[in-house]
Amino acid sequence: MRKGNRIPHLLYSVARQALFLLPAEQSHQLSLELIGAAGRVGLAHLMPNTHCRPVGCMNMEFRNPVGLAAGLDKNATAVEGLMAMGFGFVEVGTVTPRPQEGNAKPRIFRLPKQQALINRMGFNNQGMLAMRTRLEKVRKRDNLAGGLIGVNIGKNKDTPNENAEDDYLACMDELYDLADYLTVNLSSPNTPGLRDLQSKARLQTLLSKLRERQLKLAQGTGCYRPLLLKVAPDLDAQEIQDVADAVHATEIDGVIATNTTLTRPIPECHHASESGGLSGKPLFELSLKCVGQMRLCLGDEIALIGVGGISDTSSALKMQDAGASMIQIYSAFIYQGPELVRRIASAW
Repeated sequence: MRKGNRIPHLLYSVARQALFLLPAEQSHQLSLELIGAAGRVGLAHLMPNTHCRPVGCMNMEFRNPVGLAAGLDKNATAVEGLMAMGFGFVEVGTVTPRPQEGNAKPRIFRLPKQQALINRMGFNNQGMLAMRTRLEKVRKRDNLAGGLIGVNIGKNKDTPNENAEDDYLACMDELYDLADYLTVNLSSPNTPGLRDLQSKARLQTLLSKLRERQLKLAQGTGCYRPLLLKVAPDLDAQEIQDVADAVHATEIDGVIATNTTLTRPIPECHHASESGGLSGKPLFELSLKCVGQMRLCLGDEIALIGVGGISDTSSALKMQDAGASMIQIYSAFIYQGPELVRRIASAW
């Protein structure tokens, strides 16, 4: 490790040891508060430079190809601090139109030996209006150093699937002008019935309406914001083809593959039987296979962001070889810290 990168890495190592003594969700919240505060007072100069490998994707320039996946900063409370840790882009959310508490606690479980997490959060968030207020302040401070913001949108738990489009459209209307891109989340396993919206007939109908609104908002604001779909890793080959067909038919801009899995590709261990979505290193092979199949079905022109189990430069480069335009990390960032971002960005 280069000398200039030792200080932030050591700081993170010490902080992680202390934070891991706390329950997972309490640790998560405290970490976000500290990272957010550091970002707002401009501590970016303490972090390693990972801005040296720009990547063109969706007619935008990303300062590097390593993004933070949605789910960590659900309410956009720590965007600047997370960006200062070297990410090329940070995806906030999932956000819903109305605030909601999510599922009962405890709902995050660490599996440190497997470098994995199980969560059943259930789209807990403060709603789109609170996110708008925060992102307006972030944009006004203009302290992102070229980093881009994605906004991951979802539906409220009590909104029936037949009315799901109303929730997604409401979030688009409210947050479009503050996002650099938007992601439609139909793949969380923790909102009952949500993944049913990935079925062929429902998916194309929903994406068509969102695409229509995207183009209308682009015309009204004078700014085009790409629209992506985030999919589950548990899709079979036909379901992947159906998703690709819907993407082609509606001409949305890209796919993020994948979300967490309901399967358990791990040995029996503490917390392994907890319900919820598994993320982290054990997810990698499943996500890599999905990315490879999705790229074959999508062709070469559509953006494909690979996420799921990436834990080092080798796994990141395997995602690239499978067809990923860029990648996102989440669980490995929690376990390894910002040095991982620098290593992957430098190797891409």
